[in-house]
Amino acid sequence: MSHLTGQTGENSTTRFWLVVTFVIIAVQVVSQHLMGRIWICECGYVKLFEAGVNTPGNSQHVFDWYTPSHIIHGFLFYGLGWLVMRKQPITAKLSLAALIEAAWEILENSPIVIDRYRTATMAIGYTGDSILNSGMDMVAMIAGFFFAARMPLWLTVVIALGFELLTAII
Repeated sequence: MSHLTGQTGENSTTRFWLVVTFVIIAVQVVSQHLMGRIWICECGYVKLFEAGVNTPGNSQHVFDWYTPSHIIHGFLFYGLGWLVMRKQPITAKLSLAALIEAAWEILENSPIVIDRYRTATMAIGYTGDSILNSGMDMVAMIAGFFFAARMPLWLTVVIALGFELLTAII
C-alpha cells in the first residue's frame, strides 16, 4: 500500500539525504584528524562547558561561548535552504547546511587560519578546535537548523538577537 502513496520514495529520499549529511560530517572529522587536530583537550579530560574565552581549554571541550554562534548558523542555513531549495525535502536542506558548516569548520581549523588568528588577535598559543568541539559545533548548528524549521520566524529572530546580546555582554 505504501507504494501507492509515494511514501517509499519519500523514505528513500530522506534516507539518501541523511546519508549525505553523515558523509559530510565524517569528511569534516577525518579532514581535521588528517590536519593533525586533537580529538579532545590536551588536558586529558572533557568538560561539558568551557567558560574561559582566553584559556587553553577554549574550543577544546563540548560547549563554549562560541556555541550560540553555531546555533545561529543553523538558523541562517535553514533560511538559506528555504530560499534556494523550496521544493526539496528538509533533509536536502540539512545536507546543504551541513556542507556549509563542515567547510567552515575545516577552514577555521586549517593551519593558515589558526596561524593568522594567533597573530591578529590576543589568542597567543591558540591551537584551534579539538575534533570533539568542532563536531559539537556541527551538532549545535543542526539543533539551530531544526529549531528554525519548527518555530515561528519571530521567535528564531528573538533568540538569535538574545544570543548575540548575551555574547556581547559576556
